[in-house]
Amino acid sequence: MFCVIYRSPQREQTYLYVEKKDDFSRVPEELLRGFGKPQLAMVLSLDKRDKLANADINKVKQGLSDHGFYLQIPPPVESLLNIHLGQGKKD
Repeated sequence: MFCVIYRSPQREQTYLYVEKKDDFSRVPEELLRGFGKPQLAMVLSLDKRDKLANADINKVKQGLSDHGFYLQIPPPVESLLNIHLGQGKKD
């Protein structure tokens, strides 16, 4: 199983995985509008991989087979206030 990964020019650390190069036919139009013009990042074989750097490989494979795409978004930014308050409790 191959996938093609595109980076979003509008959203940092956001990637779109599709089955074929430049084939966004199964990606919802609304998602593409928010994603921006996809910028090719890489082509990747998923067959002999156990994991990916920043995405769950099983979710990627499932998304590709069920929907024809997988959207990788960055983890939520932790609140600096919560970090500060948490450090205060340790003292």
